[in-house]
Amino acid sequence: MLSIVPKGVGWIEVICGPMFSGKTEELIRRLRRAQIARQRVAIFKPRIDVRYDENHIVSHSDQRIPSVVVETAQEILELSRARDAQVVGIDEAQFFDNDLVDVCEQLANEGRRVIVAGLDQDYRARPFEPIPQLLAMAEYITKTLAICVKCGAPASRTQRITPSKELVLVGAAEAYEARCRRCYEPPDDA
Repeated sequence: MLSIVPKGVGWIEVICGPMFSGKTEELIRRLRRAQIARQRVAIFKPRIDVRYDENHIVSHSDQRIPSVVVETAQEILELSRARDAQVVGIDEAQFFDNDLVDVCEQLANEGRRVIVAGLDQDYRARPFEPIPQLLAMAEYITKTLAICVKCGAPASRTQRITPSKELVLVGAAEAYEARCRRCYEPPDDA
């Protein structure tokens, strides 16, 4: 699919879905393949995500790849240009502000392959910006599903199991579960 794209043409790929659906694993897989192809790769994650390792993107299954921690989307643009990256990987995109959309557009317009992974819905099952905007602009979209911990059906929702009402609460299995549409229980503030 991607091998027929002319050299120098950029694009955006979005990998989205609920927690525990393999988004980061898929991002790592694509980035490793780019490295094997001897492409210049720059990999980024937001500073807020310190769950597993500060200097690596790490999946829930402990797959990892070195990354650069950044505060803002603008840093991604500057560092990608400084490294002359051909491929730019961004994990946990939902933790960046909407500037990420413009940054991804600029990078793709410069001829770079931009691969973004993140949650498409928040814990209330509402669109989680900036992923919906990136989906509208992406050339390639992969929607991953998890397995519902209640019934085993395909899970498209992230159920928060802690009492916090904060929109952004960084956590893993101690704070969230994958749920299907039927087993998902909307919070009181939804």
